[in-house]
Amino acid sequence: MTTRYAQVGLGSRSWLYSIALVNHHPEGNALVGVCERNAGRLRQRLEWARANGLELPGYAPEAFDRMIAECRPDAVIVTTDDAHHDRYIVRALELGCDVVTEKPLTIDAARCQRILDAQARTGRRITVTFNYRYSPPRAQVKRLLAEGAIGEVVSLDFHWLLDTTHGADYFRRWHRRKESSGGLLVHKASHHFDLVNWWLGSVPERVFASGRRAFYTPATAERLGLGRRGARCLDCPERGCCPFHLDLAGRGELKAIYLDHEHHDGYQRDRCVFSDEIDIEDAVSAVVDYRSGARLSYSLHAFMPWEGYTVAFNGTRGRLEHRMEETSYVAGDGSPPGAARPEGSWIRLHLQGGSPREVPLDAGEGGHGGGDRLLARALFGPPADDPLGRCADERAGAWSALTGIAANLSIETGQAVQVGSLVRGLG
Repeated sequence: MTTRYAQVGLGSRSWLYSIALVNHHPEGNALVGVCERNAGRLRQRLEWARANGLELPGYAPEAFDRMIAECRPDAVIVTTDDAHHDRYIVRALELGCDVVTEKPLTIDAARCQRILDAQARTGRRITVTFNYRYSPPRAQVKRLLAEGAIGEVVSLDFHWLLDTTHGADYFRRWHRRKESSGGLLVHKASHHFDLVNWWLGSVPERVFASGRRAFYTPATAERLGLGRRGARCLDCPERGCCPFHLDLAGRGELKAIYLDHEHHDGYQRDRCVFSDEIDIEDAVSAVVDYRSGARLSYSLHAFMPWEGYTVAFNGTRGRLEHRMEETSYVAGDGSPPGAARPEGSWIRLHLQGGSPREVPLDAGEGGHGGGDRLLARALFGPPADDPLGRCADERAGAWSALTGIAANLSIETGQAVQVGSLVRGLG
């Protein structure tokens, strides 16, 4: 039996799914249609499919319903920008399809409620692709905690660092506006909040957060002597001096996906990282209380000297410490996103009454610490057991997104926010 897939949204992240279906897992799967608002990127994907022996129909967003009727997919893969996830998730469910969607599930509580209501109404399946669950070192942490290596987890400290290559990239793209991405607390931190939910086997109850834009500001540009900066990198008078200049014309992959097609919709991939238009934070902190009784202290900074994270779990029998360094990248530049750097990564256990010991780290190859390849196999490969519960549904997607949504509300109001109060029917 062949599972038929349609895909909507053909930006850089979408290639993971198209390539997995057509090149890596063609047995039992078929990509039967694609939908994209940018006519150039749509044509690019159709030409790629043809070069791979596949005659694929393409559709504009207003023809989404027609795509479903003509292509008859069993499932729709949603890889649009975050603000449009709910539109296509809900409509695909209503038209009788299951959904595979990139994280975050969505960017605000109203959109989340629409998705939850549609799933309850239709009974269709939603899969949220949290690739970090599939990364071997993160799975190793999950197993150790589930086995009770440090007893009951009482608290954890989790600090994520984006360096000035990867971190700056969020301030060039559509992510720079909360109306499109929900900010880094939703778009990026939904990965991290989901990891904590999964690691603990619990859900968040209460969030208190603070944050600001501390580095990617006009004041930083002035300190760097970039007084003549333009709206974008391509024709900026400071392009020869700015350490954050992105040469779209000189990077083949980015040129092919974005610069060659920006005349179709006006989207510019290389906006100035110091613009006044930006309304997302680059330095955020949150305290999250969990139903299990654990408390999380979390931070994310987007202008650090290295890429990766540190996390430490304090339990009733000891402490588990985990550090992971990742390679830096610019999204869509052709390099593996967030590949693990083994020389800067480890897991250590400190048990009561014993000496600290290092646990040999499970290796992960490829993007996101090895998670991308294993996620694609889980989605499109032969059915396999899932003892760690890696496959995430709309509830997991909602809990992680709502943690970031609650954090945004806490920053706005200065008050703690009860996560469960943001939607109905989550359970």
